[in-house]
Amino acid sequence: MASLPTPSPATEGDKDYAAIALAYARGAAADKAGLEHCKWLRLAAERHLRDLKKKDWPFRFDQWHANDVCDFIEKLPHVEGQWETPTLTLEPAQVFILAVVFGWRRKDTSLRRFTMAYVEMARKGAKSTLTAGVSLYCTCCEDEPGPLTLIGATTGDQARKVFTPAKRMTEKTPALQDAFGLKAWARAITCESNGGTIHTINAKSSTQDGHNPHLGVLDELHAHQDRGLFDVIRSAFGARRNPLLWMITTAGFNMHGVCYEQRSFVTKVLEQSISAEHFFGVIFTLDEDDDPYDERNWVKANPLMPVTPTLEEMRAYAIEAKASPGAEGEFKTKRLNIWMGAASAWLNVSSWNACGGRVPLSAFRGLDCYLGADLADKDDICSLVLAALDTSGRLLMKTWHWLPEAALERASQTERENVTLYRQWRDERKLLVTEGDWIDHNRVERKIRRLKAALPGLKRCTFDQFAAAQAMAVRLNEDLSDGDEPFAVVLPKNARNVTDPAKDLEARHKVGPAMLLHDANPVMTWMAGNVVVSRRVDGSILPKKPDTDSKAKIDGIDAAVNALAPMVGPAISETDTSTLIF
Repeated sequence: MASLPTPSPATEGDKDYAAIALAYARGAAADKAGLEHCKWLRLAAERHLRDLKKKDWPFRFDQWHANDVCDFIEKLPHVEGQWETPTLTLEPAQVFILAVVFGWRRKDTSLRRFTMAYVEMARKGAKSTLTAGVSLYCTCCEDEPGPLTLIGATTGDQARKVFTPAKRMTEKTPALQDAFGLKAWARAITCESNGGTIHTINAKSSTQDGHNPHLGVLDELHAHQDRGLFDVIRSAFGARRNPLLWMITTAGFNMHGVCYEQRSFVTKVLEQSISAEHFFGVIFTLDEDDDPYDERNWVKANPLMPVTPTLEEMRAYAIEAKASPGAEGEFKTKRLNIWMGAASAWLNVSSWNACGGRVPLSAFRGLDCYLGADLADKDDICSLVLAALDTSGRLLMKTWHWLPEAALERASQTERENVTLYRQWRDERKLLVTEGDWIDHNRVERKIRRLKAALPGLKRCTFDQFAAAQAMAVRLNEDLSDGDEPFAVVLPKNARNVTDPAKDLEARHKVGPAMLLHDANPVMTWMAGNVVVSRRVDGSILPKKPDTDSKAKIDGIDAAVNALAPMVGPAISETDTSTLIF
């Protein structure tokens, strides 16, 4: 295995920020017990360390750029509060964020690798101060003609929480004014050396369109009630060669908003259920089983402790939270960065990935096999899963997924990230595309018939309860002789029907590749990261989407549960009125 590079300062006597970032990443990744670093930070650190070892790919880590942004920001003055030093001092967590976002470069152009950055942590984490520094750096130091920095928020007052520190930093730093011709105005900061400008924009502005930003800042993204401002800035990057959308936030309550959507995307990138080399994300929060009142856990959500907030402040918040339900919600959400009402993920994607490998069709010959299908018409993915137990009792799974061609051309902003993934998987031939606006169910049926002909041990095909599925099941059963068990059945999705197969899949993926081997289809891995589970008081479970309006897809997981149903669940009988048989 290749060794990690040892960073060196840009010039003798400079502070080695790249080395600080590397040490921080190593420390976080080594904290397997999660004593001081939450799961998402550990995964972000592991991603950086893993990327440093890669050779044959289009990016490189440039220590000079990592050092330069940190050096620039540490030359900026404090503008709020009382501090021992006149200028900012970056904490290791901040150095890690800056070094990774600005240090990773494209080999061919030396431009930044990351064009999207999502930073989520509790309040009092100096996010606005750090972002003010980033705004000044991107305006002055990235060799961009006429760089425009837009600082966006739900209101003008919120946007000024980033703009005002940047303005005051400019006013208090004559050297910065002289070096770049930087001037602070009432509502803007201008840079004479390159024609750059920093100004604010808010969700209520009537002049949102027509911008061409180099840097877009979205402050407190959790407060954005819709995608309007996000889409305005995100879609305006087309003419820039080196854009950056910088999003900062604490946790919130809106599980249907753009913030939680971006957060969910970040978690999938960190878990490696999807690949997005342009997207940096880090989340500082408590782990699922952490006691929110154990002060040893507070640093996970507050990586700058005890600098800010202080331990005394946090203890005071905790006392108030214990005494008042209203204060408790505020304490958990804003001081510990816990999303209230968030559904817990069901399958651990890291464990799921560990179970992936090569699964040829020949591996199913001679075995009792079962198919599970989840059909769709227009917007959804149609999935088919082939499952069998090998001679050692290990579950083998091979998957196929279809999507109508028209879904690749969707203009909806809410589908943009999905469509990007769909096109990538289509090109990799992991997602099969059918012509037109609707899924061609004939192709799915032909695939099932070919599998039935190739695998004499194929016993059953279980469909979801769907009109097209009922019709297909009837056709697949037409050639059966009297007295034969039905080959195709329809199984309504409810906790009674899916609990046994879902629990079997859950247990196998936790044990690892000795009990589960799937074909590592990236579409299926993405779906594994999307699914959440509802656990009932009677012990039953029901895998589902995060919410009814979610654009996340879980069809492949539903199909896998359908395939497992006749293998591990109770036998389906014709007297079972909750199950339709054809």
